[in-house]
Amino acid sequence: MAHTAPNLDRFLHAIADPTRRRILRALKEKGGCSIAKETGLCAADIEQRVKLAQPTVSHHMRILEKADLVEANREGHWRWYQRNEKLIAETMRELKGQL
Repeated sequence: MAHTAPNLDRFLHAIADPTRRRILRALKEKGGCSIAKETGLCAADIEQRVKLAQPTVSHHMRILEKADLVEANREGHWRWYQRNEKLIAETMRELKGQL
């Protein structure tokens, strides 16, 4: 597989936290984005879904971005996040192969 040990370590670190897993589940839901996207959420939507303050959500989103589990795009004043489904699926296959 294409992933190196540091990438797998970042992936595992990112999903080890229950809050980040809640964020990833929220990002998987269809609809509900306040900027009318079918998939993904803006930062304010994530704050509302996980019931955390903006600085805390930003901290978790940085970790998820560093692990490449989410992709972020700026649209006007909004920061819009989507799951990186391809990387998640590839890493899960790699992890299964190693266990």
